[in-house]
Amino acid sequence: MAFSPVGSEVSPEPSSNPGEEADGERELLLLPPPRLGEGLVPGSRLKEVVGASLRLGPLAGPQRLGTLVDCLVLNYRLRQGLGWGRDGGAETQGPLRCCGCGRFLAEPVTVPCGHTYCRRCLRRELRAHCRRCRDRLPPAGGTSPAAAPLRTSVVLNQLAEKWFPGECERARMGSRLEELLAQGRFREALAAASQALRADSSDLMLRIYRAESYVGLQEYKTAIEDLNFVISKMPNWPEVYFQKGKVLQDSGFVGDALQLFLQCLALDEDFLPAKLAVERTLRDVLSPEKLGESLKESAWNSPHTRNKPFILGSEVTESYCNVPLCPEQSLGGSEVREPVSGSLNRAQSAHALNSTKDLAKEDGLKRVSSEPLLSGQEKGALLKRKLSFSEQDTVVCEDGRNKHKKQGESTKRDTMLPFGTVPGDLIDVSDFECSLCMRLFFEPVTTPCGHTFCKGCLERCLDHAPQCPLCKESLKEYLASRKYSTTELLEELIMKYLSDELYERKRIHAEETAEHSNLTKNVPMFVCTMAYPTVPCPLHVFEPRYRLMIRRSMETGTKQFGMCISDPQNGFADFGCMLQIRNVHFLPDGRSVVDTVGGKRFRVLQRGMKDGYCTADIEYLEDVKVADEEELKKLRELHNFVYNQACSWFQNLRNKFRTQILQHFGPMPDREENIQAMPNGPAWCWWLLAVLPVDPRYQLSVLSMMSLKDRLIKIQHILTYFSRDQSK
Repeated sequence: MAFSPVGSEVSPEPSSNPGEEADGERELLLLPPPRLGEGLVPGSRLKEVVGASLRLGPLAGPQRLGTLVDCLVLNYRLRQGLGWGRDGGAETQGPLRCCGCGRFLAEPVTVPCGHTYCRRCLRRELRAHCRRCRDRLPPAGGTSPAAAPLRTSVVLNQLAEKWFPGECERARMGSRLEELLAQGRFREALAAASQALRADSSDLMLRIYRAESYVGLQEYKTAIEDLNFVISKMPNWPEVYFQKGKVLQDSGFVGDALQLFLQCLALDEDFLPAKLAVERTLRDVLSPEKLGESLKESAWNSPHTRNKPFILGSEVTESYCNVPLCPEQSLGGSEVREPVSGSLNRAQSAHALNSTKDLAKEDGLKRVSSEPLLSGQEKGALLKRKLSFSEQDTVVCEDGRNKHKKQGESTKRDTMLPFGTVPGDLIDVSDFECSLCMRLFFEPVTTPCGHTFCKGCLERCLDHAPQCPLCKESLKEYLASRKYSTTELLEELIMKYLSDELYERKRIHAEETAEHSNLTKNVPMFVCTMAYPTVPCPLHVFEPRYRLMIRRSMETGTKQFGMCISDPQNGFADFGCMLQIRNVHFLPDGRSVVDTVGGKRFRVLQRGMKDGYCTADIEYLEDVKVADEEELKKLRELHNFVYNQACSWFQNLRNKFRTQILQHFGPMPDREENIQAMPNGPAWCWWLLAVLPVDPRYQLSVLSMMSLKDRLIKIQHILTYFSRDQSK
């Protein structure tokens, strides 16, 4: 299917092959982005793109609609000359910053991936995925059965209150305003926000809340003025564009609201409410019943519409949107000019915005439509300035109205948030101590209940009970997920302010790890059953002390521990076998099934105890090799005879017993050519010793032997005894 060049009015050539036509229509939906200066979508092809979409099926499908939104955002970014990324926002300088909005970390909540957000970002569900790692964020409490309550991180909240009490007080005011707005008490919220702004006119978040109060009272003009002021001060804050778009959408100007939503997504592509708003708008505009009027040539392709400067929906809108958009948000030359029929109810918006024209005249507001069209160079110059006026700024008074000031004048207070550096006398190492080990946090993890511990300390507590050590709240789901992600912000603060203490803490941890890594001194001992070289030994681990032992074996990288049978006098036997961990399967309640296989044999030299489990200093055993050729020949003959005797005994077992042995231990190893090649001798001897129903004390005596000849003779005696029983 052939396509016309971008900007051409030529229709696509028809195709005689329906399959090729369908493929071509799919390609049309994935058109390359336009060059700078072109419209939101290639202007002359918008009707063609939508038509192809509908012929391929309804656009209401989430995947197709989401792809269309992504394409629109990409086109918009490139048209505006914006870089790609997720870092746009109202970023502030300071040690406590929200991962989402970049502003002060008020009421910090640490999510399962280990990153920390302010409660406001999570409560409003401003994003579905973590901005840092792309993990899915938990849903806000109260709206979903799967939603868990958002618990404030206790340690980080204490630091915020101690270091920046003024910012925390601002946050509490914001929370009170959010409660009033959620309850629909808009006049009370407006009065409270205005009073707070009289005391602190630099708080831009208060203006956001006041704008929401105005929207609730349907005073859209004043809401826009507050939002325009915020944009002039924070031109890269995605949320303010979304808020402004909502005002226009509520006023009935869907086309202009759509562009502001796209501007929001251009600054932060993961801003979930804006993405959902764009999808809803497209679903409404591109519905089959409305598409007939929406795709008229006069609406989409006329030169008057295509070249018309950006107008906010109607003459009424021009009067209260006097603050032009910044270059990042400047939408001059856009394709969306006239409200789509059926989508914009101007009668409703006129009722909501009554007497706006008179207010505009009283305030001396300029009309956006009177602005000259800007060239590309002029737009670039404005982009650097990050201001929405060409020769003047706007200051919004406490009553919500605008007044102008000349360039060079300074506002009452700087718009940068006043938190940045932390006074040295406020940094105390005790604020960063684990409440379990009373030492500096090492790999701090925050539980769903908001408490923070060293990762190792918390795991040891969960070995005993699946609940928080401090508040006793159940952590069964947290334990089942086994996702103990490090709280990154807390780690960064420790590295920044307590680097010397952290160095010492790491040194101590390294020494402890090295101690646990030694495979001859203080080797961990699992006192349970007999184990043999090369023979699998599956274990069900449920005791807290052995959970800790297995975890340490994994963390140190040795993945080994000793296995001995119990001894009434010494606690455990003098001989045992090392086990190598092959796999660990954790059960939801903290228990684990550990797949191990036998390794070296050892003799216990000295016994000890470590954190509840036994340890030992050991030496490893190896078979004494036979050097004399005559003795080696006799040893081979004995080896072959006993091997054949073992095979005969195994084959004469009942099918039931034989099947059970094969399922648990696997098949019997083959006979080896070089019987002295392995330090523990032939593998089949240990396999046979493991399956023979012999007293563990007798098996232990065979395990301790360092002579292959003596071991074969012992096994021969056992087989002879059991063969007699089979013959009976």
